[in-house]
Amino acid sequence: MAKTSGVAPLLAEALAIVLGTEEIPIRLRAWDGSEAGPAAAPVIEFRSRRALRRILWSPGQLGLSRAYVAGEIDPHGDIFAAFTALSSAGKFAEPGPFRKPTARELGTLLATAVRLGAVGPNPAPPPEEAKVERHGRRHSKKRDAAAISHHYDVGNDFYRLVLGPSMVYSCAVFDSEDTSLEAAQEAKLDLVCRKLGLKPGMRVLDVGCGWGSFALHAAERYGANVVGVTLSTEQAERARKRVAEAGLTERVEIRVQDYRDIDDGTFDAISSIGMSEHVGREQLGRYVSKLHSLLRPGGRLLNHAISWNAGPTVDDPDSFIPRYVFPDGEMLSLSDMMVALEGGRFEVLDVEALRRHYALTLRAWVRNLEENWDEAVRLAGAGRVRIWRLYMASSALGFESGLTGVNQVLVQKHGGEEPPLRLREWTAAG
Repeated sequence: MAKTSGVAPLLAEALAIVLGTEEIPIRLRAWDGSEAGPAAAPVIEFRSRRALRRILWSPGQLGLSRAYVAGEIDPHGDIFAAFTALSSAGKFAEPGPFRKPTARELGTLLATAVRLGAVGPNPAPPPEEAKVERHGRRHSKKRDAAAISHHYDVGNDFYRLVLGPSMVYSCAVFDSEDTSLEAAQEAKLDLVCRKLGLKPGMRVLDVGCGWGSFALHAAERYGANVVGVTLSTEQAERARKRVAEAGLTERVEIRVQDYRDIDDGTFDAISSIGMSEHVGREQLGRYVSKLHSLLRPGGRLLNHAISWNAGPTVDDPDSFIPRYVFPDGEMLSLSDMMVALEGGRFEVLDVEALRRHYALTLRAWVRNLEENWDEAVRLAGAGRVRIWRLYMASSALGFESGLTGVNQVLVQKHGGEEPPLRLREWTAAG
Protein backbone atom coordinates (compact mmCIF):
# COMPACT_ATOMS: atom_id res chain seq x y z
CA MET A 1 0.00 0.00 0.00
CA ALA A 2 1.39 3.43 -0.97
CA LYS A 3 2.53 5.78 1.76
CA THR A 4 0.49 8.97 2.16
CA SER A 5 3.21 10.72 4.15
CA GLY A 6 6.78 11.41 3.11
CA VAL A 7 7.94 13.31 0.03
CA ALA A 8 4.74 13.29 -2.04
CA PRO A 9 2.60 15.82 -0.09
CA LEU A 10 5.39 18.42 -0.20
CA LEU A 11 6.04 17.69 -3.85
CA ALA A 12 2.33 18.02 -4.60
CA GLU A 13 2.26 21.51 -3.09
CA ALA A 14 5.20 22.52 -5.26
CA LEU A 15 3.59 21.11 -8.39
CA ALA A 16 0.31 22.92 -7.65
CA ILE A 17 2.22 26.22 -7.60
CA VAL A 18 3.75 25.47 -11.00
CA LEU A 19 0.40 24.44 -12.49
CA GLY A 20 -1.36 27.44 -10.95
CA THR A 21 -3.98 25.32 -9.17
CA GLU A 22 -5.18 24.87 -5.61
CA GLU A 23 -4.74 21.10 -5.83
CA ILE A 24 -2.92 18.88 -8.29
CA PRO A 25 -5.21 17.12 -10.82
CA ILE A 26 -3.15 13.90 -10.88
CA ARG A 27 -2.05 11.20 -8.44
CA LEU A 28 1.59 11.98 -7.72
CA ARG A 29 4.00 9.21 -6.76
CA ALA A 30 7.35 10.36 -5.35
CA TRP A 31 10.76 8.73 -5.44
CA ASP A 32 10.33 7.40 -1.89
CA GLY A 33 7.14 5.52 -2.79
CA SER A 34 4.79 8.01 -1.13
CA GLU A 35 1.72 9.31 -2.97
CA ALA A 36 -0.52 12.36 -2.91
CA GLY A 37 -3.44 13.70 -4.93
CA PRO A 38 -6.83 12.31 -5.95
CA ALA A 39 -6.91 8.53 -5.56
CA ALA A 40 -8.71 7.86 -8.85
CA ALA A 41 -6.65 10.32 -10.95
CA PRO A 42 -3.98 9.30 -13.49
CA VAL A 43 -0.63 8.51 -11.82
CA ILE A 44 2.53 10.46 -12.62
CA GLU A 45 5.74 9.38 -10.95
CA PHE A 46 8.56 11.74 -9.95
CA ARG A 47 11.53 9.40 -10.01
CA SER A 48 14.22 11.65 -8.59
CA ARG A 49 15.00 14.93 -6.87
CA ARG A 50 16.51 16.13 -10.12
CA ALA A 51 13.00 16.58 -11.54
CA LEU A 52 12.15 19.02 -8.77
CA ARG A 53 15.46 20.80 -9.29
CA ARG A 54 14.64 21.31 -12.98
CA ILE A 55 11.25 22.75 -12.05
CA LEU A 56 12.87 25.07 -9.51
CA TRP A 57 15.20 26.48 -12.16
CA SER A 58 12.47 26.61 -14.86
CA PRO A 59 9.10 26.70 -13.02
CA GLY A 60 6.79 26.03 -15.92
CA GLN A 61 6.40 23.97 -19.05
CA LEU A 62 10.14 23.90 -19.81
CA GLY A 63 11.16 22.44 -16.44
CA LEU A 64 8.42 19.80 -16.58
CA SER A 65 9.26 18.96 -20.19
CA ARG A 66 12.95 18.55 -19.50
CA ALA A 67 12.23 16.25 -16.57
CA TYR A 68 9.89 14.15 -18.70
CA VAL A 69 12.31 13.85 -21.63
CA ALA A 70 15.10 12.88 -19.22
CA GLY A 71 12.94 10.12 -17.74
CA GLU A 72 12.72 11.79 -14.32
CA ILE A 73 8.93 12.12 -14.63
CA ASP A 74 6.92 9.20 -15.93
CA PRO A 75 3.15 8.94 -16.50
CA HIS A 76 1.66 5.52 -15.80
CA GLY A 77 -1.15 3.96 -17.82
CA ASP A 78 -3.11 5.94 -20.38
CA ILE A 79 -0.92 8.78 -21.66
CA PHE A 80 -3.97 10.70 -22.89
CA ALA A 81 -5.62 10.64 -19.48
CA ALA A 82 -2.46 11.93 -17.78
CA PHE A 83 -1.89 14.77 -20.24
CA THR A 84 -5.57 15.70 -20.28
CA ALA A 85 -5.41 16.22 -16.53
CA LEU A 86 -2.19 18.23 -16.68
CA SER A 87 -3.22 20.30 -19.69
CA SER A 88 -6.55 21.24 -18.14
CA ALA A 89 -4.69 22.51 -15.10
CA GLY A 90 -1.50 24.05 -16.35
CA LYS A 91 -1.14 23.82 -20.13
CA PHE A 92 1.66 21.26 -19.80
CA ALA A 93 1.73 20.54 -23.52
CA GLU A 94 0.00 23.57 -25.02
CA PRO A 95 1.79 26.46 -26.72
CA GLY A 96 2.35 29.55 -24.66
CA PRO A 97 3.80 30.34 -21.26
CA PHE A 98 2.57 29.18 -17.88
CA ARG A 99 1.48 31.73 -15.36
CA LYS A 100 4.66 32.95 -13.69
CA PRO A 101 4.90 32.11 -9.97
CA THR A 102 4.89 35.10 -7.65
CA ALA A 103 7.94 35.95 -5.56
CA ARG A 104 6.23 34.38 -2.56
CA GLU A 105 5.48 31.19 -4.50
CA LEU A 106 9.06 31.01 -5.71
CA GLY A 107 10.15 31.25 -2.10
CA THR A 108 7.87 28.34 -1.23
CA LEU A 109 9.30 26.30 -4.11
CA LEU A 110 12.82 26.97 -2.92
CA ALA A 111 11.96 26.07 0.68
CA THR A 112 10.40 22.80 -0.50
CA ALA A 113 13.45 21.99 -2.60
CA VAL A 114 15.69 22.62 0.41
CA ARG A 115 13.60 20.32 2.62
CA LEU A 116 13.70 17.57 0.00
CA GLY A 117 17.41 17.91 -0.74
CA ALA A 118 16.79 19.01 -4.34
CA VAL A 119 18.77 22.28 -4.34
CA GLY A 120 21.77 22.39 -6.63
CA PRO A 121 23.06 23.59 -10.02
CA ASN A 122 20.66 23.75 -12.94
CA PRO A 123 20.88 20.30 -14.61
CA ALA A 124 22.02 20.30 -18.22
CA PRO A 125 19.10 20.01 -20.65
CA PRO A 126 18.54 16.60 -22.23
CA PRO A 127 20.67 16.24 -25.37
CA GLU A 128 17.54 16.10 -27.54
CA GLU A 129 16.82 19.80 -26.89
CA ALA A 130 17.17 21.89 -30.05
CA LYS A 131 19.98 24.41 -30.38
CA VAL A 132 19.14 26.00 -33.73
CA GLU A 133 19.98 29.54 -32.59
CA ARG A 134 23.65 28.84 -33.25
CA HIS A 135 22.82 28.66 -36.98
CA GLY A 136 22.02 32.33 -37.38
CA ARG A 137 18.96 34.51 -37.87
CA ARG A 138 15.53 32.94 -37.47
CA HIS A 139 14.18 31.59 -40.77
CA SER A 140 17.46 32.17 -42.56
CA LYS A 141 18.14 29.31 -44.99
CA LYS A 142 20.89 27.86 -42.80
CA ARG A 143 18.80 27.96 -39.63
CA ASP A 144 15.70 26.57 -41.36
CA ALA A 145 17.81 23.66 -42.61
CA ALA A 146 19.02 23.02 -39.05
CA ALA A 147 15.48 23.16 -37.68
CA ILE A 148 14.23 20.68 -40.28
CA SER A 149 17.17 18.37 -39.62
CA HIS A 150 16.45 18.43 -35.87
CA HIS A 151 12.93 17.14 -36.43
CA TYR A 152 13.20 14.90 -39.48
CA ASP A 153 16.73 13.48 -39.47
CA VAL A 154 16.17 11.13 -36.54
CA GLY A 155 16.02 7.89 -38.50
CA ASN A 156 13.82 6.78 -41.40
CA ASP A 157 13.18 3.41 -39.77
CA PHE A 158 11.88 5.16 -36.64
CA TYR A 159 9.47 7.21 -38.72
CA ARG A 160 8.27 4.14 -40.63
CA LEU A 161 7.51 2.46 -37.33
CA VAL A 162 5.42 5.44 -36.18
CA LEU A 163 3.79 6.44 -39.47
CA GLY A 164 3.26 2.99 -40.94
CA PRO A 165 4.01 1.84 -44.50
CA SER A 166 2.48 4.95 -46.11
CA MET A 167 5.26 7.14 -44.66
CA VAL A 168 2.89 10.11 -44.72
CA TYR A 169 3.58 12.63 -41.95
CA SER A 170 0.44 14.74 -42.15
CA CYS A 171 -3.28 14.51 -41.47
CA ALA A 172 -5.06 11.53 -43.03
CA VAL A 173 -8.67 11.66 -44.24
CA PHE A 174 -10.96 9.09 -42.64
CA ASP A 175 -14.28 7.84 -44.01
CA SER A 176 -15.11 6.72 -40.47
CA GLU A 177 -13.36 6.16 -37.17
CA ASP A 178 -12.94 2.51 -38.19
CA THR A 179 -10.96 3.35 -41.34
CA SER A 180 -7.38 2.08 -41.19
CA LEU A 181 -4.55 4.61 -41.09
CA GLU A 182 -3.15 3.34 -44.40
CA ALA A 183 -6.50 3.67 -46.16
CA ALA A 184 -7.02 7.13 -44.70
CA GLN A 185 -3.59 8.31 -45.82
CA GLU A 186 -4.18 7.01 -49.34
CA ALA A 187 -7.52 8.82 -49.38
CA LYS A 188 -5.79 12.07 -48.38
CA LEU A 189 -3.15 11.75 -51.12
CA ASP A 190 -5.84 11.05 -53.70
CA LEU A 191 -7.96 13.95 -52.47
CA VAL A 192 -5.04 16.35 -52.98
CA CYS A 193 -4.44 15.03 -56.49
CA ARG A 194 -8.10 15.51 -57.40
CA LYS A 195 -8.26 19.00 -55.92
CA LEU A 196 -5.22 19.97 -57.97
CA GLY A 197 -6.89 18.55 -61.09
CA LEU A 198 -3.89 16.41 -61.99
CA LYS A 199 -3.70 14.89 -65.46
CA PRO A 200 -1.04 12.85 -67.28
CA GLY A 201 2.01 14.90 -68.22
CA MET A 202 1.36 17.74 -65.77
CA ARG A 203 4.45 19.15 -64.06
CA VAL A 204 3.88 19.26 -60.30
CA LEU A 205 5.94 20.74 -57.46
CA ASP A 206 5.66 19.13 -54.01
CA VAL A 207 7.05 21.59 -51.44
CA GLY A 208 8.21 19.78 -48.33
CA CYS A 209 7.90 16.38 -50.01
CA GLY A 210 8.79 14.28 -46.97
CA TRP A 211 9.51 10.68 -47.89
CA GLY A 212 7.98 11.10 -51.34
CA SER A 213 4.53 9.59 -50.72
CA PHE A 214 2.55 12.30 -52.52
CA ALA A 215 5.04 12.45 -55.40
CA LEU A 216 4.77 8.69 -55.86
CA HIS A 217 0.96 8.76 -55.74
CA ALA A 218 0.70 11.65 -58.21
CA ALA A 219 3.12 10.03 -60.66
CA GLU A 220 1.80 6.47 -60.41
CA ARG A 221 -1.96 7.12 -60.24
CA TYR A 222 -2.24 10.34 -62.27
CA GLY A 223 0.74 10.24 -64.65
CA ALA A 224 2.19 13.51 -63.33
CA ASN A 225 5.84 14.54 -63.51
CA VAL A 226 6.78 15.58 -59.97
CA VAL A 227 9.62 17.58 -58.43
CA GLY A 228 9.74 17.11 -54.66
CA VAL A 229 11.89 19.33 -52.44
CA THR A 230 12.89 18.84 -48.81
CA LEU A 231 15.59 20.18 -46.50
CA SER A 232 16.02 16.77 -44.85
CA THR A 233 18.82 14.67 -46.30
CA GLU A 234 17.44 11.53 -44.66
CA GLN A 235 14.00 12.09 -46.13
CA ALA A 236 15.47 12.66 -49.58
CA GLU A 237 17.57 9.50 -49.37
CA ARG A 238 14.56 7.31 -48.51
CA ALA A 239 12.30 9.10 -51.01
CA ARG A 240 14.76 8.51 -53.85
CA LYS A 241 15.00 4.85 -52.91
CA ARG A 242 11.22 4.50 -52.95
CA VAL A 243 11.02 6.24 -56.33
CA ALA A 244 13.63 3.86 -57.78
CA GLU A 245 11.88 0.81 -56.35
CA ALA A 246 8.61 1.97 -57.95
CA GLY A 247 10.33 2.43 -61.33
CA LEU A 248 9.40 6.10 -61.45
CA THR A 249 12.78 7.81 -61.75
CA GLU A 250 11.77 9.27 -65.13
CA ARG A 251 8.74 10.96 -63.58
CA VAL A 252 9.83 11.88 -60.03
CA GLU A 253 12.81 13.99 -58.99
CA ILE A 254 13.63 14.45 -55.31
CA ARG A 255 15.85 17.37 -54.32
CA VAL A 256 17.43 18.64 -51.13
CA GLN A 257 16.56 22.26 -51.79
CA ASP A 258 15.06 25.30 -50.08
CA TYR A 259 11.82 26.33 -51.79
CA ARG A 260 13.24 29.85 -52.02
CA ASP A 261 15.98 28.53 -54.36
CA ILE A 262 13.71 26.83 -56.91
CA ASP A 263 14.36 28.54 -60.24
CA ASP A 264 13.08 26.12 -62.86
CA GLY A 265 9.36 26.92 -62.97
CA THR A 266 6.76 26.93 -64.29
CA PHE A 267 4.62 24.20 -62.75
CA ASP A 268 1.06 23.21 -63.57
CA ALA A 269 0.23 22.57 -59.90
CA ILE A 270 1.86 22.87 -56.47
CA SER A 271 1.18 20.90 -53.31
CA SER A 272 2.36 22.12 -49.92
CA ILE A 273 1.30 19.55 -47.32
CA GLY A 274 2.34 20.27 -43.74
CA MET A 275 5.21 22.51 -44.81
CA SER A 276 4.05 26.11 -44.34
CA GLU A 277 4.15 25.73 -40.52
CA HIS A 278 7.93 25.88 -40.91
CA VAL A 279 7.86 29.09 -42.97
CA GLY A 280 7.16 31.58 -40.19
CA ARG A 281 4.97 34.67 -40.08
CA GLU A 282 7.69 37.01 -41.30
CA GLN A 283 8.39 34.85 -44.36
CA LEU A 284 4.76 34.08 -45.21
CA GLY A 285 4.44 36.81 -47.84
CA ARG A 286 7.66 35.67 -49.50
CA TYR A 287 6.45 32.06 -49.43
CA VAL A 288 3.19 32.92 -51.18
CA SER A 289 4.92 35.18 -53.70
CA LYS A 290 7.49 32.51 -54.56
CA LEU A 291 4.90 29.81 -55.14
CA HIS A 292 2.82 32.24 -57.21
CA SER A 293 5.83 32.92 -59.43
CA LEU A 294 6.40 29.19 -59.96
CA LEU A 295 2.84 28.46 -61.16
CA ARG A 296 1.60 28.85 -64.69
CA PRO A 297 -1.48 31.04 -65.20
CA GLY A 298 -4.51 29.03 -64.15
CA GLY A 299 -2.40 26.62 -62.09
CA ARG A 300 -3.59 25.48 -58.68
CA LEU A 301 -1.87 25.49 -55.28
CA LEU A 302 -3.08 23.38 -52.38
CA ASN A 303 -1.81 24.56 -48.98
CA HIS A 304 -2.43 22.03 -46.19
CA ALA A 305 -1.48 23.48 -42.80
CA ILE A 306 -2.13 23.32 -39.08
CA SER A 307 -3.86 26.42 -37.72
CA TRP A 308 -3.98 28.04 -34.30
CA ASN A 309 -7.63 28.48 -33.32
CA ALA A 310 -7.37 30.04 -29.84
CA GLY A 311 -6.98 33.75 -30.48
CA PRO A 312 -3.70 35.64 -30.95
CA THR A 313 -0.76 33.29 -31.50
CA VAL A 314 1.75 33.01 -28.67
CA ASP A 315 5.43 32.76 -29.51
CA ASP A 316 7.11 31.21 -26.48
CA PRO A 317 10.55 29.75 -27.30
CA ASP A 318 10.70 28.15 -23.85
CA SER A 319 7.68 25.89 -24.35
CA PHE A 320 7.93 22.20 -25.21
CA ILE A 321 7.19 22.27 -28.94
CA PRO A 322 9.88 24.78 -30.06
CA ARG A 323 12.48 23.36 -27.69
CA TYR A 324 12.03 19.70 -28.57
CA VAL A 325 9.81 19.19 -31.61
CA PHE A 326 9.56 22.00 -34.17
CA PRO A 327 12.24 24.64 -33.58
CA ASP A 328 11.15 27.97 -35.07
CA GLY A 329 7.82 26.48 -36.17
CA GLU A 330 4.87 28.87 -36.12
CA MET A 331 1.17 28.02 -36.24
CA LEU A 332 -0.87 30.76 -37.86
CA SER A 333 -4.62 31.22 -37.90
CA LEU A 334 -6.62 30.25 -40.97
CA SER A 335 -7.51 33.92 -41.44
CA ASP A 336 -3.83 34.89 -41.55
CA MET A 337 -3.18 32.27 -44.22
CA MET A 338 -6.18 33.40 -46.27
CA VAL A 339 -5.09 37.04 -46.13
CA ALA A 340 -1.62 36.04 -47.34
CA LEU A 341 -2.92 33.90 -50.21
CA GLU A 342 -5.45 36.45 -51.41
CA GLY A 343 -2.91 39.23 -50.98
CA GLY A 344 -0.55 37.17 -53.13
CA ARG A 345 -3.00 37.40 -56.07
CA PHE A 346 -4.48 33.93 -55.74
CA GLU A 347 -8.18 33.18 -56.19
CA VAL A 348 -9.60 30.98 -53.43
CA LEU A 349 -11.48 27.95 -54.78
CA ASP A 350 -12.08 25.87 -51.66
CA VAL A 351 -11.36 25.59 -47.92
CA GLU A 352 -11.78 22.31 -46.07
CA ALA A 353 -11.30 21.81 -42.33
CA LEU A 354 -9.87 18.44 -41.22
CA ARG A 355 -9.46 18.98 -37.48
CA ARG A 356 -11.12 15.75 -36.33
CA HIS A 357 -9.18 13.78 -38.92
CA TYR A 358 -5.85 14.90 -37.48
CA ALA A 359 -6.88 13.83 -33.99
CA LEU A 360 -7.59 10.33 -35.34
CA THR A 361 -4.29 10.34 -37.24
CA LEU A 362 -2.28 11.29 -34.16
CA ARG A 363 -3.96 8.68 -31.99
CA ALA A 364 -3.05 6.06 -34.60
CA TRP A 365 0.59 7.23 -34.54
CA VAL A 366 0.68 7.08 -30.73
CA ARG A 367 -0.72 3.57 -30.88
CA ASN A 368 1.98 2.55 -33.37
CA LEU A 369 4.66 4.02 -31.12
CA GLU A 370 3.42 2.41 -27.92
CA GLU A 371 2.93 -1.00 -29.55
CA ASN A 372 6.54 -0.89 -30.77
CA TRP A 373 8.11 0.95 -27.84
CA ASP A 374 11.24 -1.15 -27.36
CA GLU A 375 12.08 -1.11 -31.05
CA ALA A 376 11.47 2.64 -31.20
CA VAL A 377 13.88 3.18 -28.29
CA ARG A 378 16.47 1.03 -30.04
CA LEU A 379 16.14 3.07 -33.22
CA ALA A 380 15.93 6.61 -31.83
CA GLY A 381 16.81 6.54 -28.13
CA ALA A 382 14.56 6.76 -25.08
CA GLY A 383 14.56 10.57 -24.91
CA ARG A 384 13.49 11.00 -28.52
CA VAL A 385 10.73 8.42 -28.18
CA ARG A 386 9.41 10.13 -25.06
CA ILE A 387 9.37 13.45 -26.94
CA TRP A 388 7.34 11.99 -29.79
CA ARG A 389 4.90 10.34 -27.41
CA LEU A 390 4.26 13.59 -25.55
CA TYR A 391 4.12 15.68 -28.71
CA MET A 392 1.70 13.41 -30.56
CA ALA A 393 -0.56 12.69 -27.58
CA SER A 394 -0.81 16.34 -26.55
CA SER A 395 -1.36 17.40 -30.17
CA ALA A 396 -4.23 14.94 -30.50
CA LEU A 397 -5.84 16.51 -27.45
CA GLY A 398 -5.30 19.96 -28.95
CA PHE A 399 -7.17 18.98 -32.10
CA GLU A 400 -9.94 17.29 -30.14
CA SER A 401 -10.47 20.39 -28.01
CA GLY A 402 -10.45 22.75 -31.00
CA LEU A 403 -7.34 24.55 -29.78
CA THR A 404 -5.71 23.71 -33.10
CA GLY A 405 -7.11 22.88 -36.52
CA VAL A 406 -5.83 21.81 -39.91
CA ASN A 407 -7.10 23.16 -43.22
CA GLN A 408 -6.67 22.50 -46.90
CA VAL A 409 -6.90 25.75 -48.86
CA LEU A 410 -7.12 25.39 -52.63
CA VAL A 411 -6.27 28.46 -54.70
CA GLN A 412 -5.70 29.22 -58.36
CA LYS A 413 -3.43 31.67 -60.12
CA HIS A 414 -5.32 34.19 -62.23
CA GLY A 415 -5.20 33.74 -65.98
CA GLY A 416 -5.40 30.56 -67.99
CA GLU A 417 -8.54 28.47 -67.83
CA GLU A 418 -11.51 29.42 -65.71
CA PRO A 419 -12.19 27.51 -62.50
CA PRO A 420 -14.71 24.69 -63.02
CA LEU A 421 -18.39 25.50 -62.60
CA ARG A 422 -18.75 22.42 -60.39
CA LEU A 423 -16.18 23.53 -57.85
CA ARG A 424 -16.30 20.39 -55.74
CA GLU A 425 -15.51 18.14 -58.67
CA TRP A 426 -12.98 16.36 -56.47
CA THR A 427 -15.42 15.08 -53.84
CA ALA A 428 -15.78 11.72 -55.60
CA ALA A 429 -13.03 9.69 -57.17
CA GLY A 430 -12.98 10.04 -60.93
